[in-house]
Amino acid sequence: MKRNVIYVLACILFSMNAMAQLKITGRVTDAKDASPLPSVNIVIKGTTSGTVTNVDGSFTLQVPDAKSVLVFSYTGYSPQEITVGSQTNFRISLAQKVGNLTEMVVIGYGTVKKSDLTGSVTTLKGEQLMDKPVPNISQALQGKVAGVDVNVNSSTPGQVAKVRVRGIGSINSNIDPLYVIDGVIGADGNAINPNDIASIEVLKDASSTAIYGARGANGVIMITTKRGVRGESRITYEGNVNVSTLARHLKTLNSDEFVKVYNLAFANATKFDPNGGTWAPPVQLNHASLPKLFDVNDKPLYNTNWEKEVYKPAVSTSHYLNFQGGSDKSLYSLSLGYLDQNGLMIESGFKRYSARITVDNDVKKWLTVGGNFSLIQSKQNVVSDGNGSLNVPRMVSEEVPIVPVKYPDGSWAGNNDIAGLEGGPNPVHIAKSRDTITNTQQTMGDVYLLFHIAKDLDFKTDLGYNLSSSKNNFYSASDLPHLSQDQGGIGRVSSATNTYWQSENYLTWNKQVTPHQRLTALLGVSFQEYRQEVVLAETQNFLDDFFQWEYLNAGSVRSNTGSIGYRWAMNSYFARATYNINEKYLFTATGRYDGSSKFGANNKYAFFPSAGAAWRISQEDFMKDTKWISNLKLRASYGVSGNQEIGQYQSIAQIQPSTTVLGGASQSTLLPSYIGNPNLKWERSLQADAGLEFSLFKDRINMNIDYYRRTTKDLLLQAPIPWSAGMRNANVYENVGSVRNTGIEVNLNTINVQTKDLTWSTNFIFTTNKNKILKLNNGNADIFPGPNFLGQTNVLRVGESIGSFYGMTRLGTYSTDEAALAAEHSLKPGDRKYRYNADGSNYYSIIGRAYPKWTGTISSTLAYKGWDFSFDIRIVQGVNTAATFKHSTEDRQTLANSLKTVLDAWTPEHQNTMVAQVRSYKFTQDSHFDTWWVEDGSYIRGQNFTLGYTLPDAFNKRMKINRLRIYANVQNLFLITKYTGYDPEVDTFNSGYGANNAFSQNLDFFSYPRPRVWNLGVSLGL
Repeated sequence: MKRNVIYVLACILFSMNAMAQLKITGRVTDAKDASPLPSVNIVIKGTTSGTVTNVDGSFTLQVPDAKSVLVFSYTGYSPQEITVGSQTNFRISLAQKVGNLTEMVVIGYGTVKKSDLTGSVTTLKGEQLMDKPVPNISQALQGKVAGVDVNVNSSTPGQVAKVRVRGIGSINSNIDPLYVIDGVIGADGNAINPNDIASIEVLKDASSTAIYGARGANGVIMITTKRGVRGESRITYEGNVNVSTLARHLKTLNSDEFVKVYNLAFANATKFDPNGGTWAPPVQLNHASLPKLFDVNDKPLYNTNWEKEVYKPAVSTSHYLNFQGGSDKSLYSLSLGYLDQNGLMIESGFKRYSARITVDNDVKKWLTVGGNFSLIQSKQNVVSDGNGSLNVPRMVSEEVPIVPVKYPDGSWAGNNDIAGLEGGPNPVHIAKSRDTITNTQQTMGDVYLLFHIAKDLDFKTDLGYNLSSSKNNFYSASDLPHLSQDQGGIGRVSSATNTYWQSENYLTWNKQVTPHQRLTALLGVSFQEYRQEVVLAETQNFLDDFFQWEYLNAGSVRSNTGSIGYRWAMNSYFARATYNINEKYLFTATGRYDGSSKFGANNKYAFFPSAGAAWRISQEDFMKDTKWISNLKLRASYGVSGNQEIGQYQSIAQIQPSTTVLGGASQSTLLPSYIGNPNLKWERSLQADAGLEFSLFKDRINMNIDYYRRTTKDLLLQAPIPWSAGMRNANVYENVGSVRNTGIEVNLNTINVQTKDLTWSTNFIFTTNKNKILKLNNGNADIFPGPNFLGQTNVLRVGESIGSFYGMTRLGTYSTDEAALAAEHSLKPGDRKYRYNADGSNYYSIIGRAYPKWTGTISSTLAYKGWDFSFDIRIVQGVNTAATFKHSTEDRQTLANSLKTVLDAWTPEHQNTMVAQVRSYKFTQDSHFDTWWVEDGSYIRGQNFTLGYTLPDAFNKRMKINRLRIYANVQNLFLITKYTGYDPEVDTFNSGYGANNAFSQNLDFFSYPRPRVWNLGVSLGL
């Protein structure tokens, strides 16, 4: 009986205690930017009871009574104590301590503290990225991240840069990184306004990229845009105006020099004519023959500098307005942007209008709803189109200086006015009468639901989309000789509509297993689909140039029409688990199971796993007395990611519509086009990474060092098949070959001086990459991938690197003493001398490399009171650039103008030279891609210099503003290089985005010069 009474009393006391418990909820955020803080420890003071925040910083906790004191603690943040009192819902803001280890880093499908990373991930904040005004993200990334090589190959307004993460890992498939914008996978990162970016994370090793499986082999660039903030609303404005000027010159012959070389070339023609004939020009360069061009004393009337006529100072402007605000439950942001970028080349330009809106709302304690929507509209006018043809950049060098832009009667002048010259229109005429205009509209965004299922468990479902349409309008006027005159004008319209949607659904479990151990697990499923439709129409022989592309019916010749549509889809399952033991031992395991419609029936799905581990040595007990080391971490990872970026339907046999003539009439036909390969599968990149991170002297010195080894297997190579197979496409995709990339990445940041008024910091980035082809097709025979320029320019050879230039070795020119040696090759003194094989055949070898051995960037920032000064100097070494423009400007006298280097050509009195004796083009020695063209492309560039002043707080208070900064900036201030062209960083054969253009890098056939840009800007915060 007594025992029963005690039991009843105990139950009553327990229930009374339970009834006294209070349930409280809340959210913990960063005091600086109001971003949520996951995994914050919350303990009831004096007890071991507590909880941790989930991924969005929220928590739920039972406390004994209103007098309970809660202790909020988070590594790298100052702890905070709060008495519960009568509140049941809390909003806690934690302030960061000195250091950045607690900085939240965006990774695939979540965030993590920087200190908890086991993979190689680099973070850039928006202000770091936009330290200079640039039109797109790819250009902004140059020199910012170790292991990320950015080539700004064209200065065409609106043109994007090539971005390569840890080298070239593929041959026939796309090698661009995967962009993820606010969770939308595969979006065009260059389409958004870079001012909208809050942060960028570059995922480089397999531990971080494997969560994207079949699309992560080339690295992943995660872009997080600006969202709303709690508290007082913010308004910011960014505006700038800049002037572009020509930074370097490609010197060509003036009028007197041209006449001298022209006449000398015909005089020398007799020497090289096998029949010994006497040669004279088709028309004499004098007043009698050309009265419009020469005075009565046979002196040229004109001395046109075509550089000055085409490359003129250009003024550009940019404006950006951003609104951010919110309450305890709702956040919003709205941004508007306008860019008007005018090119150094006349008539070229790019305009962009942008708008973006984001909303996040805590509808219920258990539900958060949000999303974002962006709209981009742009117009690009490309004047430098038609590489290799008589386009504007080429004619700047080849148009003869003795003709004007226009004659006094207003008619256009050109080489065509002089018999025997190559009749290209002058470059101003082309720029004014030939248009390539691309209008693009793009909408992108997502809608998400975040369910707080339990204290430690969240479920997020996200529907993202990316819709874009582009229309390309082209017209070439009927008065452009050798371009469109013979066709009576050419008009063309093409349009493409792209539709992409994704559904991402995943659970996140964030569990504090013990007071010293934390587990975060992720499990999800993804669906993606992409569609594209393209149509094309072209006509020629227009009634009048007035109609252009706006009325193609004005052209009487229907020369080309067509359309095509395709789609691909993916279905994926992914998982990730991270385990943290006492903030010392960190483990990550990731896996993704991808299925793609692009691959064969026998290989639709593949699994991409990875694992990573890190040891925070600085957290060990034996390091506690080492005060000068604030962070020391070792990490290592290994994993597999894939590459599926090839064309659609490559695994199946294809037929293609065509036409033929039957019975005197045109009939539609179907022709075998592609043989197909049902065993086609992903490329696989196996990557190992080892990293060391340390911070010294209270984070005054911070360094990251990484070594990586990435081997790509099962390369998607286009293997040739016999023409006898009857296919229009004489190759088929197969999985053969292997490529390896190895390298070292170093990022060193130091705070050299830090006082009340003065701060001086420096940053040094250093990267090496060694690329090696391990295996090719059966037999490992050399592959010549093109582009072809007077023969092969590149070779793929086992044991060598992708981007190897392939050509002949020029030794100089034959002297008069070597007449017999020259005759062995049917040549004469004054001809170019090459190395030959023992049997007398041409000797070809690897003569250069298109990708550098190492790159580096030195950056420094000096701030004194309200003043700040910063600079970036970029260093690229161990690389070659092929000046292929030398072919038509050194080897083609009497057809067009030449470089001034022909003044150093062979003469009987000057025989030690690399430039052959000038002569009529009829007897010009065959040009070869050789070592004289492949120059040292190494350089040191003064990339970015900025001087700014931020007005003092007293002024801001009087003006009722938060911040006002005025700055001046110059880009491309200087360039130190041995390269003789406009710029050693160039690609005139394929500078676009979205294709494997590894083989065209640093091939220069008349490039758009890189300008020096002078900028004045203002930043205003309200």
